[in-house]
Amino acid sequence: MTSGLVSVIVPVFNRPQQLREAVASVLEQDYRPVQIIIVDDGSTDGVTPTTAQELVVGNPGLVQVATQANAGPGQARECGRKLARGEFIQYLDSDDVLLPGKFSAQVAALNAEPQADVAYGITYFRDHTGKCEPKPHKDTGIRKDAMFPSFLNSRWWDTSTPLYRVNVCEKAGEWTHLRLEEDWEYDCRIASLGGRLAYCPVPVSETRDHIGDRICRGHAIDPTRLRQRAAAESLIFRHALAYGLTPDFPEMQQFSRSMFLLARQCGAGGLAEEARSLFVLARLAAGEVRAKGKDFRLYELLAMAFGWVAMGKISRSMDRLRNSDV
Repeated sequence: MTSGLVSVIVPVFNRPQQLREAVASVLEQDYRPVQIIIVDDGSTDGVTPTTAQELVVGNPGLVQVATQANAGPGQARECGRKLARGEFIQYLDSDDVLLPGKFSAQVAALNAEPQADVAYGITYFRDHTGKCEPKPHKDTGIRKDAMFPSFLNSRWWDTSTPLYRVNVCEKAGEWTHLRLEEDWEYDCRIASLGGRLAYCPVPVSETRDHIGDRICRGHAIDPTRLRQRAAAESLIFRHALAYGLTPDFPEMQQFSRSMFLLARQCGAGGLAEEARSLFVLARLAAGEVRAKGKDFRLYELLAMAFGWVAMGKISRSMDRLRNSDV
């Protein structure tokens, strides 16, 4: 580990121009030293690999490139993490940018608060038309001292927002092979370790939407997507338990409802085992009293009688009918 060094890990797949902008936003930081690791996740456009090499040549000693067969953003970040030498880790998606002064503010915050594992600040959202929302994105404008319990219900920052100490990343371990909700799972794993936060009330990054391909887009009951989400949220539930969250927490009750809904969606998508497993976890998260409620008991009885797939499809049809009446 090099003291004071910020290692920036930028996974990329077929985004040459956006990659240039992401890397430029790092190079324009007023903080040094930095290490920029571009991980080409099996790009197929013939342009992105060339662009990455041009960035290396144009910025000797600052930028390096690693390549791998396409494995998704989590595994690309893991590839970069293994090459990182810094005291601090910054993950940066190739379609987002950092704002000036990010590293100066967040490194200073972490140095001032040695008990903190992660520093975060304000992120803004720019839509595909180029319009930037004036309010902070998600909860990045709110000071919070810890990641749990609030992270259980939503990942209230984006990948570009936090700056991590390398020590907490090492304790969290490797990124999973998940391609969906892998970032939420990773942050909840860090949250389970204590996840103390240092807040910087300044703009630090910008999340950019666009009309190009994005992994987060897709059909709600696509079996491939549902299988990924089921695996991620099962892990997230375990991280919450490891931290010490119980059904007494309102966040755990909300997560129970979320898993119950995902269980029904998995059933509708034809994933019987995932539907059953998530239903069991939803009842555990709900607690002994709530798990005996009519909704849980009735759904289980009908699923046992007609099957988890049939019940998922029936409940989805009923949800559509209710929504059409609103």
